[in-house]
Amino acid sequence: MQRAVEHRIGVQAPAEVIWEVVSDFEGWTHWNPLYRRAEGVMKVGSTLVLEQHLPGQAPMVIQPVVQDWVPYEQLHWRSSRLGGFVTAIRYLEIEAMGPANATFSNGELFMGMLLRFVSRDERRRLKAAFTQMGEAVRDRAEAVWSERSSNPT
Repeated sequence: MQRAVEHRIGVQAPAEVIWEVVSDFEGWTHWNPLYRRAEGVMKVGSTLVLEQHLPGQAPMVIQPVVQDWVPYEQLHWRSSRLGGFVTAIRYLEIEAMGPANATFSNGELFMGMLLRFVSRDERRRLKAAFTQMGEAVRDRAEAVWSERSSNPT
């Protein structure tokens, strides 16, 4: 059994620009409302250190493990909850829709024996946080793209 929480948003910038924003962990502190601090290396099996800010909750440091990544397309990390009885796969995915637009999806897939204990309230908080992050990615990528388009090198 699985449960998922996801937010998708259109972005008026190339997938490459969105990837640049998403893959720059040090830059997250400047624009990301969900993860205000991010450290680590994008390498399968490496541990990230993220300061997570969910609506209505105190900030929490989490240390997920990079599960998979494909440049310009996706970053997935894995964490566990409830003593390891629930696995969560967090994903950030980019789908190019044209030369200067794309879709950004971010969400979490839950699976495991104690899945029923991932409450509806928690999923609502995650949905709100993923929406905020998606909008922030869009805004940041569109700003970068707009600046580059008006100041070509």
